[in-house]
Amino acid sequence: MTISVGDKLPDVTLVKATAEGPDKVQSSDYFAGKKVALFSVPGAFTPTCSAKHLPGFVEKAADLKAKGIDEIACTAVNDAFVMGAWNQRDGSADVTMLADGNGEFAQAVGLTMDGSGFGLGQRGSRWSMVVNDGVVEQLNVEGPGEFKVSSAEHMLGQL
Repeated sequence: MTISVGDKLPDVTLVKATAEGPDKVQSSDYFAGKKVALFSVPGAFTPTCSAKHLPGFVEKAADLKAKGIDEIACTAVNDAFVMGAWNQRDGSADVTMLADGNGEFAQAVGLTMDGSGFGLGQRGSRWSMVVNDGVVEQLNVEGPGEFKVSSAEHMLGQL
């Protein structure tokens, strides 16, 4: 079942990419007491993700925070080392990378895709959401191959 607006996020372990290395965090703890702009990409270093999705949130970080967002986070079915390297290359300190290496979070929110045709296996799909104290306030799920409603620009219009 796909998560919906008004639903509480499932409690799963994610791995935060930090300068000191991987840091396991429970989603229930991470999202508690703050408003988070969360977005998911099919994979770090992939074309649309690197050229548009992550850069948009980096560029619009100050605008999102000015509209009440406490933190911006990106998740993908990649390990924390890959997510950390991607953040170093294309991201910023304004975006927290939350690795979902086994795809447990993507499966728990019901937002997966089959990238086997591209050698990617099961991945999280492309989407964004505003999460307030662990509850989904906005949810923007892309159609296959699209990049419209999950952008930082679209989210700014919703805040």
